[in-house]
Amino acid sequence: MPIRTASARWQGNLTEGAGTLRTGKGGLEGNYSFKSRFEEGEGTNPEELIGAAHAACYSMAFSKALADAGATPTSVETTAKVHFDKTDAGMTVTAIDLETVGQVPGIDEAQFGKLAEAAKANCPISRLLSPGATINLSARLAS
Repeated sequence: MPIRTASARWQGNLTEGAGTLRTGKGGLEGNYSFKSRFEEGEGTNPEELIGAAHAACYSMAFSKALADAGATPTSVETTAKVHFDKTDAGMTVTAIDLETVGQVPGIDEAQFGKLAEAAKANCPISRLLSPGATINLSARLAS
């Protein structure tokens, strides 16, 4: 498997400086700053990027689990809410709430929920983050 890369550049001090980031193949480029991370400033921040990575990874893992069970989804849409809190150790990602909605013909709620939980356990980004953060899942089958 290839090694994935991303880069970031920061200029200035923490509170007044600014940065830019870029994924390896240029699919994503953005600005980030103290205000976009700790306040409501424009730009992105590391926690949003973690959330995007987790939502994307989970959606793919869940789609695979559904297809492997014979229920190919029409769509899987996932939102990740990343909790970034002050702890005794400093600022920490403490939890991620995954909220997913799937349009999946021919599956019942029970099997959908079971496969959703299995995908959470098998998603590579969930496995990366779960030792340090609680990962909560809310899965809903769209009608």
